[in-house]
Amino acid sequence: MNKGLSIIGWIIIGGFAGWIASLLTGFGKRMGCISNIVVGVIGGLLGGYLFRHLGQPGIQGFSWWSFLVALAGAVVLLVALKLLSFIFRGAK
Repeated sequence: MNKGLSIIGWIIIGGFAGWIASLLTGFGKRMGCISNIVVGVIGGLLGGYLFRHLGQPGIQGFSWWSFLVALAGAVVLLVALKLLSFIFRGAK
């Protein structure tokens, strides 16, 4: 049974996933609470999309799996942002 995730669930999982992803990618000092939540929620959507295309379940309610999916998506998002900023600013 695929349980939906409430808005509060998205905020909690997104906040933690965004925070851990920011620490893993080196964005930790530059991101605040709201940015972590936004990155985590977008990461959850991105991670769910990627995992479903790899044949795995996406966000499955309030669970560790959903946190890992959101974390993976948030890391992918932040690495892509870091790569884009590197490309557009040029290598220094």
